[in-house]
Amino acid sequence: MNATQNPTRRNFIKASATSAVAGALAGPIAFPAVLSAAPNSNKLRIGLVGCGGRGTGAASQALTADSNVELTAMGELFEAPMKKSLEVLRQKHADKVKVTPERCFIGFDAYEKVIANSDVVLLTTAPAFRPLHLKAAIDAGRHAFVEITLGVDAPGVRMALETSELATKKNLGILSGFCWRYNERHRAVREQIRRGAIGPVRAIYATYYRGSLTQKFHGDREPWMNDLQWQIRNWHNYLWLSGDVTILLSGGHSVDKMSWWLDEVMPVKAVGVGGRGYEAEGNIFDNCFVVYEYASGVRGFLGCRSMPGCHNENADYIIGTRGICTVGRSAAPFIKGEVEWRYSGPENNMYQTEHDEFFASIRAGKPINDGPRMARTTLMGIMGRMAAYTGQEITWEMALNSKEKLVPDRLDWNTKVEQPPLATPGRTKFL
Repeated sequence: MNATQNPTRRNFIKASATSAVAGALAGPIAFPAVLSAAPNSNKLRIGLVGCGGRGTGAASQALTADSNVELTAMGELFEAPMKKSLEVLRQKHADKVKVTPERCFIGFDAYEKVIANSDVVLLTTAPAFRPLHLKAAIDAGRHAFVEITLGVDAPGVRMALETSELATKKNLGILSGFCWRYNERHRAVREQIRRGAIGPVRAIYATYYRGSLTQKFHGDREPWMNDLQWQIRNWHNYLWLSGDVTILLSGGHSVDKMSWWLDEVMPVKAVGVGGRGYEAEGNIFDNCFVVYEYASGVRGFLGCRSMPGCHNENADYIIGTRGICTVGRSAAPFIKGEVEWRYSGPENNMYQTEHDEFFASIRAGKPINDGPRMARTTLMGIMGRMAAYTGQEITWEMALNSKEKLVPDRLDWNTKVEQPPLATPGRTKFL
């Protein structure tokens, strides 16, 4: 059965913007209710796919999360970052790093070899590869940590949703790199909203204003690099690899929280403005503002920017009928209104907490599955990007049914990836 014949995908695509609120892509998230699952006390082998800074960090957190785990395999497209990652991890976790030279895999098929030598796989490559890598992990019966986002286009999101549903059926875990839901301060905010401390939420303004992303790039192009090698080494700059760093990755964190504050209800449409103020290689924006509209009339406002010399801020302003909750402008979230509140509870490292809870859920036989949430959040970010790039109003249905496919089906080092020009709102067409 091919993808277009798959009944799960058909049902997913047919879901209207209204019905999607209660459906697989827009419903509340909970742990899989698999009562018969047996607790797992075996040694768990961890595999790492993508050995950059975030991958190295995730591997360290996974090795810290459980006393009976070891890192057994690593996969990369380039040898240098793998060597650096392995050195760092050996320094921090000498007794748990069991990666032999035979289990250091290089190439486009490295992810398959890592999956074959692990029980829990950490997927931290460029976002373009996530849907395929996650599918391979779940098909092989592995639990997976997936860094943001879960794809760069609607076909990738649809594949990821099918995979997430399969993970539930197979009682496999998917941990999301959208990590703010594992932050204790933010969890306390969510509980205050749930209890009605600010009344019904009427609007949310979420910001992710950051400085230049030039620190993420890898210097001048080496003479030996072809176009594809150069693009992958500097993936942040290219639409087909990142999906747009400013809107989909940075802004992805913000819209994931927006969905959380609004009880997982998804928007019905969006409009946006944006562009690129600073000349740079590639074809992504460095600034964007998206207005999401919900069926209830609530509006969500996303402001994101990656530019030097500007005001920086990562915050949420949650506006209710009885008060306003501000998250991120001070050391502790606070509420002003009929109820006065300021968070005074424990602090935590959310990156570590998510791995702690993930491995605990695997041990308990009821693994966390963040996959459906990741799919929703990713599509919401893509919807905003589509609105900003085209200058058109984009509905949830349009985004969900989009035929735009950014990632080639097959890649090797001779593949020529056609780059669309930098989007021009009003001229760039919705596909």
